[in-house]
Formats: sequence, C-alpha cells, structure tokens
Amino acid sequence: MNFKRLGSIAAIAVAGAIVLSSCAANEGGSSEETPSGLEGTLVGAGASSMGAAQEAWIAAFQTANPDVNITYDPAGSGAGRETFIAGGSDFAGSDRAFKDDELAGEFGSCAPDSGIVELPLYISPIAVIFNLEGVDTLDLDAATIAGIFAGTITTWNDPAIASQNEGVELPATAITPVHRSDDSGTTENFTEYLGAAAPDVWTYEADGVWPIESGEAAQGTSGVVDAVTNGTGTIGYADASRAGDLGTVAVKVGDEYVPFSPEAAAAIVDASPFVEGREAFDLAIELDRTSEEAGVYPIVLVSYTIGCETYADEAQGALVKAYFTYLASPEGQAASAEAAGSAPISETLFEKVSAAIEVIK
Repeated sequence: MNFKRLGSIAAIAVAGAIVLSSCAANEGGSSEETPSGLEGTLVGAGASSMGAAQEAWIAAFQTANPDVNITYDPAGSGAGRETFIAGGSDFAGSDRAFKDDELAGEFGSCAPDSGIVELPLYISPIAVIFNLEGVDTLDLDAATIAGIFAGTITTWNDPAIASQNEGVELPATAITPVHRSDDSGTTENFTEYLGAAAPDVWTYEADGVWPIESGEAAQGTSGVVDAVTNGTGTIGYADASRAGDLGTVAVKVGDEYVPFSPEAAAAIVDASPFVEGREAFDLAIELDRTSEEAGVYPIVLVSYTIGCETYADEAQGALVKAYFTYLASPEGQAASAEAAGSAPISETLFEKVSAAIEVIK
C-alpha cells in the first residue's frame, strides 16, 4: 500500500482551501472540468455529533473541488444508518458501528454482495455537562454518575457527590437528568460506559434509545445542550465540542479524576482492540470502558464514516473514495479538530483506515 501516494491525493484535495460554508463553496462554480476531475453529488446523513466536523470537511473539499456538491443531514446515528441501508445516502455517519445482525442485510447504494467500510474518523469525548450556579467542575466516579442518571441520586448535596468534591459548596437543589429522546449513538456510548464501569448501579443494556423514563428528554445534541443550559440543577451528556460554558465532570479512572480532552479520548481508542470477527476493512473498535491506564478518558464516542466497498454506481464510488481520503488525511483531521475539538487519529489507525479506503470503488 503506497501511503505516500494517498497523502499526495489528500494534499491535492485541500490545496488552496479556505473556510467557506457548504453553500458558498458551490456558488458560481464553473461548468468546466476541475483540475481534480471530480464532479457530482454526494449525500450523507447520520450522527449529529460530527455535524460541525462535516461542515468543515465539506466546505474545504468543495472549495478545492467546486464541481462537487456534498450534503450531510445530522439527523442522528440511527437515522443515518437506516438511510444508508435504504439507499437514500451515499455514506453515513454513526456513533456506533453496525451490529453483526445488521451487517447480514443489503445496503441500497452498494453493489450486490458488497461489504462495507466503517472508518473511525471522528474521535471525541462525551462530556457530562451540568448547570449548577457557582460550580464549574465536579469530580465523579462511575457509580455516582450512574446513580444520578438512574434516578437514585436526586439532590446535588448527596453524600456520594459531596464526598468526592470537598470544599465545593453544593446546594440541596434537585437534580434533573437530561437524556436524548432520539435513537442516538451518543446515548449508546454513554450507556455502554455506565453499564461497563458501574454494573451494580446501571443494570440496563447499552442502547441508542434511553432505557428508562426518569428525567427529561430532548431531541439531538442541540436539544440536550439547550435543556441543560436553560434548566436549573440539570445534568446531561453531549459531544464535548458542544459543552460551551456549562459545568463539566472529571471522571474517575483508577485513582485519578480525568477531565475530557481530545488527547485523553485518543488515548482510550489506541488502548482498545478492534471488534473480533469483522471483515478486514470494517474497523469497528471495542472500547475498553474500564481501563485504568493513566490519562485515558473512558466516556468517548468513535463516530464512523460508513460507505460501500463497491458502489452500484462506479462514479459515486470514486467520489466517495476521494472524499474519505481527505477526511482521513492530516489536513482533514486538523480541520475536524479545529471545528469540533475532536482528536486526530493516530498514525497506526491512519494506516489501517487508508488501506480500507483504497478498496472503495
């Protein structure tokens, strides 16, 4: 595999790129063939967590390739997977990989009997966010976080919280947990962490649909952030890039409390194995939520960019391949980090992703 050549392709794709909106990047585009020779339309849909990253990626790619039009609907991971299965999109974004039983079916945009590529191109911590006057940060272990969201810890001055935050003035305010109302990969990653790290407290299976009725429900990442921001004593979970000025939780790992950061999110991914039994270019990762390695942040989502190995339309395959190559490139990963605070993939993971992209046609 010639990784130097892939890097050159990525460099060409972003040459001269400037920050523009998706719409502006296509206004006044020439009808003549671009220097890259790329033209056509790509439709993507899926995870709202990577919405800001997709905006940055699309703007840069379209600026370098003005005869290409790309849209991405951040309708949520579940909607993105369903749309891709139905053939309504050329690629999907999902905060979880497809499950084994889902892989047994057909994918509408793919050629018959084609496999799919699942590329972990967006790595981001999930922040536990809260709104409590006068408090900017809290230290919490997994059992306490699980108890709050399970509804067994109901006030902010509960001893389980106070004992881990000496010197912090905690009011007797009621806690209002906020969760996603839609089928969400962020929810699935968060509940997977709760079940793995605090199984005695969180007794529910990991799922993209919130498993209990307690608390307040909100649509999408924006809905959760808005509900926490506009409430009193509220707590929720969201892609860390959206935490803004809300309070955030440092999570106990081993004997230390680790705040979220791109570096800590990347560290847990590199410390985790790939899912066993998958095809060579299905790069689903089995995150080690109970790791006690120093400096890792365990509440992390890996958002996958998903496409066909072989497209029913060969021209679409070539366009998807070029776009995915840019997303994986150092330039693409830097654009995502700047726009959304994500963690650039490691060199080792880049090599595996590049090999997977190479098979797309």
